Amino acid sequence: MDDKERQSAFMSALVTEHFVLQTAGSATVTEAASRASLYVFSLSSSLVAMGFASRSREVFLPFAVTVLSGVFLLGIFTIIRLVDTMLEYQHCLAGIARIRGYYRTLTPEAAVYFSADNGRWPEARSAAPLWFGPIIRFLTTAASIVSLLNSIVAGAGVALVAGYARAGEQTGVALLPGIATALVLMFGFLTYQRWRFRLSRVEESQEHREASHSTPNKGR
Repeated sequence: MDDKERQSAFMSALVTEHFVLQTAGSATVTEAASRASLYVFSLSSSLVAMGFASRSREVFLPFAVTVLSGVFLLGIFTIIRLVDTMLEYQHCLAGIARIRGYYRTLTPEAAVYFSADNGRWPEARSAAPLWFGPIIRFLTTAASIVSLLNSIVAGAGVALVAGYARAGEQTGVALLPGIATALVLMFGFLTYQRWRFRLSRVEESQEHREASHSTPNKGR
């Protein structure tokens, strides 16, 4: 295989990899939407079932605790996977950015059409203007929204059990442990999400450093 055929094969493989990364990125978005919808559907169905079971005081409490526990576990699994899909999507974008970086070197015109400023993250380091900055962006991810709902589910379950255990007392007394549980869990979920993103950035920077160190050795 001569240089021309080798270059043609390389470009074909590069375009194929670009297409595969785009497809994989779309698949992560579809999976995240499906998992979030499954959780919301399960939660709404459980609430409807609890409404029917509320006619009997003896049946309602064990039924509600069982159902809410199952929904809460489903929410934990959903949150973990939603964070994974976000990281996988960013990994796909990073791979596409590397390929676009090579496209820019093909011709002088390619440097204009595939410029980093016209690309998206991580090529365009300056993110698009967002309302209220990155904090709101972090709080409005799919994982954060499901975390909020799941924290409310856990808090409602705790408040329900506390209300039945302290029958005859004021409602506010039973609500306090439920609110505290929801706040603690929401903080824990957000901390987990932030830790995963930080860990991903550290691993990515280590891979870049290893690649930069290995490149000169290959040329020697």
